[in-house]
Amino acid sequence: MASLGTRPSRCFAALGIAFAALTALLGTGFGDILYVVAMAQLVVSMVFVARTRRFERGFLVLVGLVGACYLVANLTSSDAPAYEAVLPALFALMGTLCIIAAIGIVLGRRRNGMADGVVGDALIVGLGGWILSWVLLVQPVLATTTAAVPAAVLFGFTQPTACVLLFMMATLIFTRLERPPALWLLTTALFCSIVGDLVYALMNVGHLGLGAERFGTAIYVAAYFLGTAAVLHPTMPSVIAARPEPVEMVPFGRLIGTTFALVIPMLALTVSASHDTTDLVVRAISASILAGAVTTRVVYSVRANARAQGALQVQARSDPLTGLPNRTVVLEHADMLLRSTSNGAVTLYFVDLDRFKGINDSLGHGAGDEALRIVASRLAAAAPVDAIVARLSGDEFVVLKPSASLDRPTTPIADVLMAVFTEPLALSAGDVFLTASIGVAALGAGVGATASDLIRRADTAMYRAKSVGRNCVAVFDESMHARAAHRLELETALHRALERNELQLYHQPILNVRTGTVTGFEALMRWRRQDGSDVSPAEFIPIAEEGGMIVGLGAWALLEATTQLRQWIDDETCPASSTMSVNVSPKQLEGDGFHAVVREALHRSRLPARNLWLEVTESSMIDDPEQALRTLDQLADLGVRVALDDFGTGYSSLSLLQRFPLQRIKIDRAFVNRVADNDHDRALVRTILAMGESLGLEVVAEGVETIEQLAVLTQLGCSHVQGYLISRPVHANAMRSTLSALADVRTITQSTDKASRQRQLPGSSTEGHEADSDRAHSAQRPRSAS
Repeated sequence: MASLGTRPSRCFAALGIAFAALTALLGTGFGDILYVVAMAQLVVSMVFVARTRRFERGFLVLVGLVGACYLVANLTSSDAPAYEAVLPALFALMGTLCIIAAIGIVLGRRRNGMADGVVGDALIVGLGGWILSWVLLVQPVLATTTAAVPAAVLFGFTQPTACVLLFMMATLIFTRLERPPALWLLTTALFCSIVGDLVYALMNVGHLGLGAERFGTAIYVAAYFLGTAAVLHPTMPSVIAARPEPVEMVPFGRLIGTTFALVIPMLALTVSASHDTTDLVVRAISASILAGAVTTRVVYSVRANARAQGALQVQARSDPLTGLPNRTVVLEHADMLLRSTSNGAVTLYFVDLDRFKGINDSLGHGAGDEALRIVASRLAAAAPVDAIVARLSGDEFVVLKPSASLDRPTTPIADVLMAVFTEPLALSAGDVFLTASIGVAALGAGVGATASDLIRRADTAMYRAKSVGRNCVAVFDESMHARAAHRLELETALHRALERNELQLYHQPILNVRTGTVTGFEALMRWRRQDGSDVSPAEFIPIAEEGGMIVGLGAWALLEATTQLRQWIDDETCPASSTMSVNVSPKQLEGDGFHAVVREALHRSRLPARNLWLEVTESSMIDDPEQALRTLDQLADLGVRVALDDFGTGYSSLSLLQRFPLQRIKIDRAFVNRVADNDHDRALVRTILAMGESLGLEVVAEGVETIEQLAVLTQLGCSHVQGYLISRPVHANAMRSTLSALADVRTITQSTDKASRQRQLPGSSTEGHEADSDRAHSAQRPRSAS
């Protein structure tokens, strides 16, 4: 449905103000006509809104009842005073009650259920209004006229219900939520209607002269037009719409309303004397009921506050998802046990779910929450009766148990906790299996250790369990702490390694065994710290990947490698066709901007894209295949070639070779290492070479270290190799001398080719003789410039 816009709403608001001013100026004759016009346009607007279906049917029915009640009240009214007309007063009262009900529904929707406190406060306000109405309106009428008591009481109920209506509107306004224009228009309209009722009531009892009628009618006219403006305003549906979350009410406004409802009636009772016994009895009963209501409200507030405080304490000490104790409780109990000399030791089992993120990613966070609740329930059932099971955060749980002694075995309980994960978790989305890594740590009581020390040790042991393959138990020892401290120290130092120029690229030549020439280089990162110590790439590369530093380091390595190759080509260290291979981390392929990094590096180094190889692993394409394919296609569009590194150690799926734009595969050194003396590995290498040839892929063998390996690879048809036999990785400044030393490689490869043609593969009758020949050739291995 299209919005009505704000212009009609503004027009009706302006008309209301203008017609109200005309009514006040021209008096009753013309004012009565405008009054009828005002009522008619409100009815028309309600019909129009009903046809446009801007509001739900139930709400429209309630609004229609309000209109019907006020219409009957006006049709049945006469020239007699209001306190003598029972039927108009009754229908007017019913209309006001319908408005109160409508506002109560809106309040309930904003609070997800109307609070009892609002009802109690509204009752207090209504009772205070009744006392004022009795003193100022009802009692004077009964004392000076012969009006019937029922009619006078109905007349007196008009103002208390109006006070309740005002209080509830104030409560609706004073919420910590936006206040749309329609809400202010509606509030102003109701306020004008209530003021109009009060003016006529004061006229009927003689407190105001008949000249005030024109002003009362003017206020009614303004109220009807402002009501139409509110109904037509585009923000009106948001006023009555239900809120998904409870909206906090501002207590200050309610406090002011209830305070005035108590103070003003008490002042009225104090300054005005009772006229007769009936007046005295009504005053006493009304004051008693008001006092009882206030007392009940105070008692309710105290109890509600106590319940709220208790709920806050429970919430502060428990996990809202699983209901288990939280970190605060664990720390308190652990500290208490560690300080106590009656306990021999305290043992903590740190349980961390393996690959839990996969459930959230594939089945949604709702399924993840369901899995956490099931795991919490199982751990609580499996833990010893004297243990505390808690959830620290995310997918981390702990089991805290006092032990008889520090030397008591701790793994049996850990095995019981591990058994929790042998059965699948029955989720709404289907059964899933989860495993866990458990770290165990124990501390003796009374030794001055803290709960934080215990948790830190168990956490360290848990990470040790994850590092050795997950789904296992690791018990803390001091060497773990030393490794963790060393790792943290390395991670901190790695953040500044680039700015300190501690990182360098070394390069390992790639040899074409058929021509005996070096066709390319692989760039390998090395870290030598300022103190002269070297850190292995196998140690710092995983740290860089887990810490998110690998993206920046990879961009630096890419620019450094391409710039170095361009320099070698320019100073004729190597031919212009030489290539540079750079390893790419899976983290670099995760974002959409990697191809821009590659393009920038090629542009700044002035290196043709054809000269760059990017080496990726199978995990890069398996973890997020769609993202990997998108990035590799972008690289292919640049003209960069892609190699699949460490082929054979992972899934080695043919679909990877078919689906992704790859031009080279690199046989992992694990197979090359045994290719000369292991028939199985030799068969695998032969299969990889045949597969690469059939798919048009270039094949490079990594880790070639002996003449025997080179001879077998050459016979099997491998055209490109790299490894320590050819050259160790060397610094860029040593590459020219390294390539000069490799000039003798042509002699080696020619000798190897000759030997290969004269020999059979290992396992034949001439194997021993040919092995001796290979060992003789190994004496001709070129010396690396490194």
